[in-house]
Amino acid sequence: MPALTPPPELVVRFRADLEALVGKPSRLGIAVSGGPDSLALLLLAVAAYPGRIAAATIDHGLRVESGWEALHVEDICGRLGCPHSILSVQVEEGRAGLQAEARSVRYRALLAWARAGHIPLLATGHHQDDQAETLLMRLVRGAGVAGLAGIRPVRREAAVSIVRPLLGWSKAELVHLVALCGIEPMDDPTNRDTRFDRTAARSMLLANPLLDPARLARTAVAAREADDALQWAAEQLLEDRLTTQGGEWRLDPSGLPAAIKRRLLVRVLAQIREAHGLPESTSSGPEQDRLLDNLESGATATLAEVLARGGPIWRFRLAPPRRGAA
Repeated sequence: MPALTPPPELVVRFRADLEALVGKPSRLGIAVSGGPDSLALLLLAVAAYPGRIAAATIDHGLRVESGWEALHVEDICGRLGCPHSILSVQVEEGRAGLQAEARSVRYRALLAWARAGHIPLLATGHHQDDQAETLLMRLVRGAGVAGLAGIRPVRREAAVSIVRPLLGWSKAELVHLVALCGIEPMDDPTNRDTRFDRTAARSMLLANPLLDPARLARTAVAAREADDALQWAAEQLLEDRLTTQGGEWRLDPSGLPAAIKRRLLVRVLAQIREAHGLPESTSSGPEQDRLLDNLESGATATLAEVLARGGPIWRFRLAPPRRGAA
């Protein structure tokens, strides 16, 4: 039987990729579905940081096979000496669709598991091909720079950071690694379901050799660097251009490019909602653009329960309750 330990050079590469993002982990949680991507992540992590890894598998209950697949992962973790938890969740299709709702439920369960176990880092098996698919999907939707930044390698959540150390690894490399270790990955048929946008993007990549995943992933990195630069500039300007007085936020937009104005607008909306104890806004990019157009023309409009008035100085305050509202 092949050894469960990946080749040493791949373990060294993985360790370097992870520590470049978050330093040396004290403990690391691994989200393992049973597919080749997350199994490769599990194998690399256990080899790189023995005794520091815990794994969790989500059983969405959407297919009859999901319970057996979770037990298959549990068996592999047992052979590796890695603690493993099966997290059963319920998914109901919402407005965003079944896959989006499953993703939301999955992350909530994984983050709760990590927090309960005092695990500061949660790693997922997203890789280079996933990044390329995400970029194509967002291009089709007309995304801006922030959207084209794709899957970010680190995302901070309360008490837990989600980390993607395999974004520089190709799908083929991960499949080969799992085969070398003699493990049979699970096959999720939903990955071939043409109803889902990601499946269409995957098919496009496979059918067109000009769409090289490595190059598309580099484009996402460039977009992320540009997005970070714009965000940094907006934060600096916010300190100089924003004042508050008597429950009103006043922003001076003069001479600023549209990309910066849009980011300042989003930050002001967030500040006002936070100051009044409201949850984070779910307003969309097009809605924010419409508000920006109204402010540029000197008009008054409301978004995310915030009343905004245009003019040389943009003025914001919490919108009054609607008539008849409880």
